[in-house]
Amino acid sequence: MSSAHIVFLMYHELELAGRKLCQSEPGYVRYILPLETFRSQMAWIKESGWRGLNAGEAIRYPAGPSVCITFDDGCETDLIAAAPVLRQFGCNATFYLTAGFLGTPGYLSASQVRDLDAQGFEIGCHSMTHPYLSDLTEPELKREIVDAKLQIETIVGHPIEHFSCPGGRYDRRTLRMARQAGFATVANSQFHANSSRTSPYELGRVAMLRDLTIDEFNALCHGRGLWKKRLQHQARRGVQRLLGNRAYDRLRAVLLGEPRQ
Repeated sequence: MSSAHIVFLMYHELELAGRKLCQSEPGYVRYILPLETFRSQMAWIKESGWRGLNAGEAIRYPAGPSVCITFDDGCETDLIAAAPVLRQFGCNATFYLTAGFLGTPGYLSASQVRDLDAQGFEIGCHSMTHPYLSDLTEPELKREIVDAKLQIETIVGHPIEHFSCPGGRYDRRTLRMARQAGFATVANSQFHANSSRTSPYELGRVAMLRDLTIDEFNALCHGRGLWKKRLQHQARRGVQRLLGNRAYDRLRAVLLGEPRQ
C-alpha cells in the first residue's frame, strides 16, 4: 500500500494479569488485548521500520510506512500499561476519553489524564456517556459532543481537536455538531485506510481484536484484506439500520452469549 494511505488502529482497555477489566461481557472482552500482545505489536512497528502516529500527525499523511494508534474509552490501562509500551518503542497515540467515565473505577482520573497529556500523548474525546450518537436528540447530542469537549479541555488546560464516535455510530447531525464544536477530525469504525482524499470527519479505523496474530497484524498495517472486513461491516450496518440500534444489540447479545440488559 502507498505511504499516502494510513491505517488507523483502534484499541481499548489492555488486559493485565490479576487486574479486573472494566466490563466482562464477551462483546467487550473480544476487543481487549493482553498487554503482551499489544507489546508484540508495538515491537513489530519499530522493528519493521514503521512509525506509530497520533491522529494529528497521521492526517498530515507523511511519507514512509506508518500507522495511527488510537485508544477509546479512557481506561486506566491507557496510562499504566499502554503509555510505557508506546514510549519503549517510540510510538505516539491518541487517547479518546469518555468524559463521564473519568474518575470512576477502572478509568482515568483527572490527574492521570493530565499525566498522559504531559507525556506528549494526544488527548481526544469519545463523548460524555458513550451512547449511540445517531439515536440522540439535538440537546443530548450537544451534551455528548460539545459539553464533553469542554470538560476534557478544562482538565488538560488546552483545546482538543479529535473526536471518535462510540460504537462507530453517527449521522450527518453528529458531524455537523462536531465541526461546530471545533473538532478537526471525527473517527468512526469503518474498515478502510485513510488518505488525503478522506474527509477528516469520516476517518475509518480498524478494531483490534484479542485473537489477532502478529501476521494478521502485519497484514492490517499494510491495509491487506480490509475489503473483506469492510463488506462484513457493511452487512452488519445494514442489519443495524433495519432493526435499530437497541434491537440489534439485543440480537448481538444473544448470539455472543451476553446477558440481556
